[in-house]
Amino acid sequence: MKKFTLILTAALLAIGLAACSSSAGTTASKGKTDGKLTIYTTIFPIQDFTEKIGGSHVNAQSVYPANADAHSFEPSSKTMVEMAEGDAFIYSGSGAEAFADKTADTLKNQGVKTVKAAEGIKLLSSEGEHAHEEDHEGEDHDHAGHDHGDKDPHVWLDPVYAQQMAKNIKDTLVSLDPDHKDQYTKNYEKLKKELQSLDQDFKTTLSKAKHKEILVSHAAYGYWEKRYGIEQLSVLGLSASEEPSQKQLENIVKEAEKHDIQYVIFEQNVSSKVSDIIRQEIGAKSLTLKNLESISEDDAKKGESYVSLMKQNLNTLSTALND
Repeated sequence: MKKFTLILTAALLAIGLAACSSSAGTTASKGKTDGKLTIYTTIFPIQDFTEKIGGSHVNAQSVYPANADAHSFEPSSKTMVEMAEGDAFIYSGSGAEAFADKTADTLKNQGVKTVKAAEGIKLLSSEGEHAHEEDHEGEDHDHAGHDHGDKDPHVWLDPVYAQQMAKNIKDTLVSLDPDHKDQYTKNYEKLKKELQSLDQDFKTTLSKAKHKEILVSHAAYGYWEKRYGIEQLSVLGLSASEEPSQKQLENIVKEAEKHDIQYVIFEQNVSSKVSDIIRQEIGAKSLTLKNLESISEDDAKKGESYVSLMKQNLNTLSTALND
């Protein structure tokens, strides 16, 4: 974490210098841009929900660039300075963002409201969530400082839990800007209905699947297992740095052949040569799921939302589970 410490130090120094050198003085309202709240976020669902609930009263910006890996991203000193000038920093709080807790502590000292969008949600245990969980005894799993502990952080992929995250965001905006409470509440209720409909779509489609097993590159889908009854067999662990041993690779191949897996499902922001080796070994085709940690530049240009991308994911699942 030395790199992060250096970045943090540089950011704090930059903030101090900026404050000392400003000849125009401070603005009347912290983080306001054209009368709007300025909210910095992490993973895409938080940015999307904040934009939809905040409407014209909020400027929501994700600190992640296109296709960023949430598990390994660290903000630059420039980004830290910008975040310190905002009204709030909203992150999942589920353990997905390696930098977020320490950043939140720093931002609090700068008068920025910090919020965990997943507050109040019981996270799933990561034990047994992916295919190569066994045979880890005696191995070193420090994974470059991106250990998730024993919890699965990918809670936003569950449309039911996404509703709780949206509510926490709505409550945050109301606390910062009570004058627009009615608008925030109205927008939240509209989003909530869309998320409820999305949950029903997942239930209906997945309940009719021919089989329940999917082979994924990254073990990000434990919440779909719990909510909808599918089973993920994964090549990598909860973090993309968690690669399997040779014995675990052999077990994955055996499981894939046992369940007659026809597809290996990759992600747009996580590359894995190991997963492609597995695909070739079992003669499978490729599909892509979007874990929504971040989105591509193309999806951003198209104006894709959490709901629209999750519907794409559902179509991918339907293909994988019915072939």
